[in-house]
Amino acid sequence: MNAKFEPKPDAIAAPEVIMVRSHRIACDGVGGALGHPRVWLEMGGEPFVECPYCDRRFVAASSESHEDERLSPGVYEGAGGH
Repeated sequence: MNAKFEPKPDAIAAPEVIMVRSHRIACDGVGGALGHPRVWLEMGGEPFVECPYCDRRFVAASSESHEDERLSPGVYEGAGGH
C-alpha cells in the first residue's frame, strides 16, 4: 500500500488510533460491561476504518516498524481474532 493517510485540517481527531496488520478488524470497545457489541470492520481499499460505536480509528500499518506489538483491549485482527 503506497497511500499515506493524512487527516484534513478541520477533521476531528479520533479518540484512539490503533495501527493494525490486517484489513479486517473486530472491535468491542474495551470489552466486558464497558464495551459495545463486537463488530467486524473491513478497510477494503482504504488506509483506515473507524468503529461506528467507539470511534476508534484502525490504520493499516505501512511497514513492520509501524505495527503495534500488542493490540489494545477489545481489538481482534483477521478472520479468527488473535
